[in-house]
Amino acid sequence: MHFLKPEAGRIYVDGTLGLGGHSAEILSRSAPDGKVVAFEWDENALRCSAERLQQFAGRITIIRRNFAELAVGLEEAGVREIDGLLIDIGLSSLQLDMGGDRGFSFQRDETLDMRMDGRNPTSAQAILATCSEQELADIFFYYGEERQARPIAAAIVNFREKERICSTKQLVSIIVKAVPKRFHPKRIHVATKVFQALRIAVNTELENLARILDDAVAFLKPGARFCVISFHSLEDRIVKRKFKNNEMLEVLTGKPIIPSSAETVLNARSRSARLRVAQKRN
Repeated sequence: MHFLKPEAGRIYVDGTLGLGGHSAEILSRSAPDGKVVAFEWDENALRCSAERLQQFAGRITIIRRNFAELAVGLEEAGVREIDGLLIDIGLSSLQLDMGGDRGFSFQRDETLDMRMDGRNPTSAQAILATCSEQELADIFFYYGEERQARPIAAAIVNFREKERICSTKQLVSIIVKAVPKRFHPKRIHVATKVFQALRIAVNTELENLARILDDAVAFLKPGARFCVISFHSLEDRIVKRKFKNNEMLEVLTGKPIIPSSAETVLNARSRSARLRVAQKRN
């Protein structure tokens, strides 16, 4: 909020509505007449945020689209220019804790789906069932930065010849057996990076991020701020590069803003968050 600087009479975009926390704060700080156009493609999140945002009826427009469709969404909302944009990318606590049997978390046995938008025709199951061994290895390596990508991919292909991989429990078991004990990471579960990679592939997350970083600048008024919170190095590198290479933007954060130690105590999931901010040049 310090960087976004919400003010009365302005229009802001929350590209990742989620449970509505950021939108509620923007609307509170831009009272009495500031407005928010919020994007969210997860139907569960839309239901959960509705009650929280009731008090702001008339000042918020919610669009069921991914933020990559910013141009179409703003046209639907009748908005041509915005005074600020915030996106908080990656997996939300809602999806981890109440994923609705979609397989985002490997800590519960759920259906391997991983679609944030149920209208998406591609699921994690489909990727595991149809991609070649090389394609799977590439997904795990490039999207998850998983060094054991090749043996994991080989184990998946071998397993699916006998049985379809449908559940998180099956996939976790395959990964645990495929990776030698000496290569199991100490700080995270051995399946963490594969699950991350699959989720990114299913939801085309990096492509969507690159698209909004390119397209959004045209809608920012001079002086408007573009704030991006990311949670892993792949996303952060894309944001850093896109901000730096866009002549219409002035980067305000030489290094990403990270959570304080006090914040990580209150919210452990914030520990890997990175905030970068750029401003539209006059």
